[in-house]
Amino acid sequence: MLPQTGAAAVPLPRTSARAARPAAVLRAGLFPWVPVCLSAGIALWFLRPSLLDASGWSALALTGLFGLTLALCAHRWAEQGRIGWGLADALYLGALAGCLVLAGIALTGLRAANVAGPVLEWRYYGPIEGRVIEIDRSSRDRMRLTLDQVQLRNLPPDRTPLQVRLSLMNKVDLPPLGQRVMLTGHLGPPPEPAAPGSFDFRLHAWFEGLGAVGYSRTPIMAVSAPQGGMWWLHRARMSVSAAIRDRIGGQEGAVAAALMTGDRSGISETTNAVMRASNLYHIISISGLHMGMLAGFVYGAMRLALVAVQGLGLGLGRPLHKVAAGTALAAAAAYLWLSGGGVATERAFIMVAVMLGAIMADRRAISLRSVSLAATVILIYSPEAVTGAGFQMSFAATIALILVYGPWARVAPCLPFWLRPVAMLLVSSLVAMLATSPIAAAHFNRMAQYGMLANLLAVPVMGTLVMPAGVIGALLAPLGLEAPALWVMGMGTRWMLLVADHVASLGGAVSAVPMPPRPVVPLMGFGAVLAILCWRSGLRARPLSPPAVGVMLGLLMLLSSAALWATSRRPLLLVAPEAEAVGLMTPQGRAVSKSSGGSFVISTWLQEDGDMADQEGSAARPAWQGNKRDRWADLPEDWQVWHLTGKGAGPRAAQACRARRIVVASEPVALADPLPCLLLDPQRLRAAGAVAIGMTKSGPVVQATAPMLLKSGPRRLR
Repeated sequence: MLPQTGAAAVPLPRTSARAARPAAVLRAGLFPWVPVCLSAGIALWFLRPSLLDASGWSALALTGLFGLTLALCAHRWAEQGRIGWGLADALYLGALAGCLVLAGIALTGLRAANVAGPVLEWRYYGPIEGRVIEIDRSSRDRMRLTLDQVQLRNLPPDRTPLQVRLSLMNKVDLPPLGQRVMLTGHLGPPPEPAAPGSFDFRLHAWFEGLGAVGYSRTPIMAVSAPQGGMWWLHRARMSVSAAIRDRIGGQEGAVAAALMTGDRSGISETTNAVMRASNLYHIISISGLHMGMLAGFVYGAMRLALVAVQGLGLGLGRPLHKVAAGTALAAAAAYLWLSGGGVATERAFIMVAVMLGAIMADRRAISLRSVSLAATVILIYSPEAVTGAGFQMSFAATIALILVYGPWARVAPCLPFWLRPVAMLLVSSLVAMLATSPIAAAHFNRMAQYGMLANLLAVPVMGTLVMPAGVIGALLAPLGLEAPALWVMGMGTRWMLLVADHVASLGGAVSAVPMPPRPVVPLMGFGAVLAILCWRSGLRARPLSPPAVGVMLGLLMLLSSAALWATSRRPLLLVAPEAEAVGLMTPQGRAVSKSSGGSFVISTWLQEDGDMADQEGSAARPAWQGNKRDRWADLPEDWQVWHLTGKGAGPRAAQACRARRIVVASEPVALADPLPCLLLDPQRLRAAGAVAIGMTKSGPVVQATAPMLLKSGPRRLR
């Protein structure tokens, strides 16, 4: 004990009774889990879009409040010594993860409500008036107009779609953006899925604000002069696109215009098909590749210029890399405007802006935290993007390249300097291809076998010639000196088209892949992310630590997705939503009942089956019998399927409706329940949507597209 003096003794501080908090390994690197939890909530909303009704919002708010209260209480209990910090951290992080999942559900529900608008509920033919807000090209090589401020004859405003999209069947003079026009056309509601589990264009159209789609064969009449303001800027962008196409010429000019302005209306469907077959289609859509190349070129050029200025004794001690990053960010923002925006371009800009912002904030530009921040911003701004192939493929490639960057940095110094760029290109192309190929196959049911070869030949030209020439041309255009830069850009795009054409013509360039079941993509995505994040959280701490368990769980999810995909079977029988086609799976592939009609639905079926045949080839397969209007085929378990079309299909279907038959009719059938057959006519299909049918010993098992028929999985209909 210390001796006391005349002065009052100073008491020693007492030891705190609270338990010391350990250095939590789990606390480091938690931000990358934020977009994962948000994505889980968004996926739950898409699994059941009616999740947030009037009572659902209240339940969501109460659950979120309970989660936040639990997180705060866990902290307080641990500080008071009631529970250990390990349990407190588990409760705290679990509650926050649950709140983020609920936030994902709420964000998607708010977004869906914000873009809500009337949807046309019937077929419409008549005058259509509206303002032109977009001009593009359809998959059938037809020009399309998207109109807003729509007016339809005898339709009140509260039932008029906010936006409609029309394919132009004849060649007409296209109006400028922002002009109010009038034409006569056919409109209908956005089409239903071609089969249960198929791409739901209705949901896509909802988030795009489209309430009707259709076509027109009439000339376009101008109602008023083009609007000014921002529309003048959009028209300037289209003028730049037209000037690039005219100066370069041909499809190479159309590709160059798409790269610089995002206007793909000049690219023919033949060029699109060749680019898809060679896995180069990502080049003609403004994505992270283009934003990264442009920002990288501007950043590098600006740094060299500033270093040269410093060599003259000016600006010494200034953070040149931050100035260059700010300039590159401004260039990327200008490119975003020039390209016309779009979800993919906005996503690319956010990713580039986060990385350049990290440079200016003296943080690592390439890290999982930067990618996580970009993903979080996108999910808050556009939660529906998580279901798209573009979002999934771009982030999969970026994360894979970040994971490879560390090992590459250790291996690269061991290689000769002249071999490093070639090796880096090979490694990055291989890694990006391996990361994105399963996602592309799941969404598009096609795999480009020689995509790596095409990218190795085309991407370097993009980075060294096309994008730099585009930037230089944009800078020289006000002086009228852009011709040499456009010539170089045209040579680069011509080379890309030659590579695409050659690779697509190689034998076996494209192989078909059956569409996976719905759980495959979520299992694949969340499994890969879980394994990666847990691996980087300190796997080597203990063999049975939470990160190790997370890695094993993630790998199990990946293996489950692969097994589920490999063992899945396509439906035996598919019925189109308007009874225009029936497809029966045979040993030779799916045989359709009609060689013409319902081409979009049938092509979707064949693509999802992983079948390279066309409609005529599918209809020629042995299965169907009978005349052109009355077709029938044998099914397992001594059942038959009949497809009756044309005038009088309803009465003929009533006669054909017998026991152990599935009857599909293109006209309503006047029969009262109970029916001896399984009858699918327009009235019944209007409520059910497209139908998939499997056969068991107890009879047909019917799965319908409409959500109200799927509350408890597939229904057995008698």
